[in-house]
Amino acid sequence: MPEGDTIFRSARALHRALAGTTVTGFETAYAPLTRVHDDAPITGRVIEKVESRGKWLLIYFSGDLILVTHMLMSGSWHIYRRGERWQRARTHMRIVIQTEEFEAVAFDVPVAQFHTQRSLARHPSIPQLGPDLAAADLVREVARARLRAEASEEIGNALLNQRVIAGIGNVFKSEICFVCGIHPFRKVASLTDAEIGSILDASHRLMQANVREHAPGGIVTYTGPRRTTRADDPAARLWVYRREGSECRRCGATILMRRQGPAARSTYWCPECQPTTP
Repeated sequence: MPEGDTIFRSARALHRALAGTTVTGFETAYAPLTRVHDDAPITGRVIEKVESRGKWLLIYFSGDLILVTHMLMSGSWHIYRRGERWQRARTHMRIVIQTEEFEAVAFDVPVAQFHTQRSLARHPSIPQLGPDLAAADLVREVARARLRAEASEEIGNALLNQRVIAGIGNVFKSEICFVCGIHPFRKVASLTDAEIGSILDASHRLMQANVREHAPGGIVTYTGPRRTTRADDPAARLWVYRREGSECRRCGATILMRRQGPAARSTYWCPECQPTTP
């Protein structure tokens, strides 16, 4: 699933390509979007800005219209110059926004809705999002209070709650806990103020490292020596995620994995670097 860093970079690229331009063509595979386009055409509107909020991507059009998308597991936005061949088959196309120079194509995006500012304020998720890790300045006191409010929850689950902190997905969850030396199955209530501070600092630092200009594609939390000949192996750039059974990069212990939470998400940790008790 794309995490906050991916959505931020996508929004930044779309904003640079589209902001301030006029829509010359619009196409979608979704009937609700088509109905809006038929009643109040998207063509002719100016794209005012594109931004991310946690894992949501928002495209603002003139005339108080906002396209809200969420990638879930496999969605993505691509940008092409007009006439350029798409990298994916047309059967995966869900939305196309054309300008004089570019085509923005949403492939396999499962959630796509049009909103006005008023209806967006009533959205069941977006207005309730916690502080966004992709923002340059993290509102730490708000994030700290929301995390403390999850006292009975395991920290691994709490970090995935977008109402606590926006942008963390399953990869960052495991990596943040490892970097902080905190067992992901500990209850939030058991964490000290220093540990909460460490989690917030690490969360923001890792996210910012992955949204900076010219950051490599894919999440990178580990940049030291690697014991793999597969340069394209995503696990080679991570401390623990998807490294079950491998040696810990710090202490040599065997990385473990266990399912966590109602969605049974995979959680990885080092039993030596991340003890069950502080």
